[in-house]
Amino acid sequence: MAVSFAKLAFTPDVRDQQDRLGSGHYAKFLSPDRVGGSCLGADETAFIQARDGFYQATVSATGWPYVQFRGGAAGFLRVLDDKTIAYADLRGNRQYISLGNLSGNDRISLILMDYPNARRLKIWGRAKMLEPIPADWADQSAEGIAAKAERLVVIHVEAFDWNCPQHIPRRFTDSEALRKVEELEAEAAELRAALMLAHVTPTRPT
Repeated sequence: MAVSFAKLAFTPDVRDQQDRLGSGHYAKFLSPDRVGGSCLGADETAFIQARDGFYQATVSATGWPYVQFRGGAAGFLRVLDDKTIAYADLRGNRQYISLGNLSGNDRISLILMDYPNARRLKIWGRAKMLEPIPADWADQSAEGIAAKAERLVVIHVEAFDWNCPQHIPRRFTDSEALRKVEELEAEAAELRAALMLAHVTPTRPT
């Protein structure tokens, strides 16, 4: 049930617009057929840890939102428990806008995309930074992401929601496209083998 998500997202202003545009009563969004909550399950954990990037939003002291992309090898965003996720924060252009925003307002929102399968997970939480990286934070990739990071961003999950896939475009990374080509080639090889077998196998007289 998406109670946690709705409590955070459906403010009075949002409710007014929902009513104005005929998107249904508030109770409809809290019905059991809507997936989302505040405790990450097995599906959320697998999805989160398979991502190689996500969009991250913070809010400035002047009330302006700031959206940034965070990327790394699949698994750089980790699920520590059913209420906590974390990632090693790499040095970027050294503007430190997200860091500054979070130091004044710990609210954070993430959008995680799976373009090939048209899946999208939204997460709301509160972030804290650990500097330097804790010694027990294991190296996360062959490139040594943890060793290159400036801090660990730990996010306490307040709510999450699986979003509608209707308008998500299908896009593939190089590795995803290669994997898809290999799958199609293997499928084609199986079909060719089956056709050849059917062609050379004599039929029994009836």
